[in-house]
Amino acid sequence: MRALLFVLAACGSGEESATSPCGPTHVTVDRVIDGDTIVLTTGERVRYLNIDANEITNGHNDCYGEEARTLNASLVEGQEVDLGFDQECTDMFGRLLAYVSISGREVNSLLVERGYACSLYIPPDGTARRAEFAALEAQAKAARAGMWGACAVIECASK
Repeated sequence: MRALLFVLAACGSGEESATSPCGPTHVTVDRVIDGDTIVLTTGERVRYLNIDANEITNGHNDCYGEEARTLNASLVEGQEVDLGFDQECTDMFGRLLAYVSISGREVNSLLVERGYACSLYIPPDGTARRAEFAALEAQAKAARAGMWGACAVIECASK
């Protein structure tokens, strides 16, 4: 019995963050910057892989940018999320690059599927899922979901 208790104590409570070579994989979101960027309670910024939301920072107020930020915040702000990394850990701005999931649902693909973000492929990350995100965007466009039915100009689509 003592050996079992020792093993359980050595394993900890299970609340520690798992990590990958890129960083933590189970984290809490402190705040949402915009539709595709969050800040963790550790202070690290995370840029969502394979998507681009219309901008609302640095003097921008692109159509549907605020709606994307609001949806993103409603999904992840103050919540524990899981981060899935690809090949590159960070971008040129030092942000972690990740797929963000909450309760088993990936937020990156959800934002594109609902028309709150465009698919954005920046190799080498996202190669295996490039077609999936392009298809989600095409479906959202065809359904005129989110920004595709609300905006005359969609900035993220021009990249």
